[in-house]
Amino acid sequence: MTMNGEYLRVTPGELTRALEDPEWVLELAEEIQDAQEHEVGTTPAEARHFTTHQMWNLLDFLLKRSLLPVDIVYGEELIPEADDWGYGPPRYVTPDRVRLAADALTRMTYDRLIQGVDHSELAAAEVYPQIWDSPTSLDWARDLFTPLTEFFRAAASDGHALVIWLD
Repeated sequence: MTMNGEYLRVTPGELTRALEDPEWVLELAEEIQDAQEHEVGTTPAEARHFTTHQMWNLLDFLLKRSLLPVDIVYGEELIPEADDWGYGPPRYVTPDRVRLAADALTRMTYDRLIQGVDHSELAAAEVYPQIWDSPTSLDWARDLFTPLTEFFRAAASDGHALVIWLD
């Protein structure tokens, strides 16, 4: 079994409803995930759901190290009274904080993000999944960073909040 980082773009109105009715937002997340699985060619900028797969912990390590001002891996605020969605209840990031994160991500590059990081640091920190046995293992998330940035930029442009969870 693996742990995956998951993101759902929601409008401010949908966020308000999610905070009042956490079961509703779980159903919405499942509907959107199911629909996107059957769509071909959806870009990260068009998507309402995005996953970082197993790379969530590596991204957390790298983004905290780079002092990203927003917690985009775990989310910032707990959705009150939400059930466990896999590995804890979902959290959210407000539209203003999504915009701040998107701006910061846009100014980053993956090469700059991993600059000075040694793969042995990841092993010592027990970053999930524990695959950090070679210097090239840092390239594992390279192809994910640009789509994640595009997803955040589109969410910010549309004034969306994000619901974030691990499953």
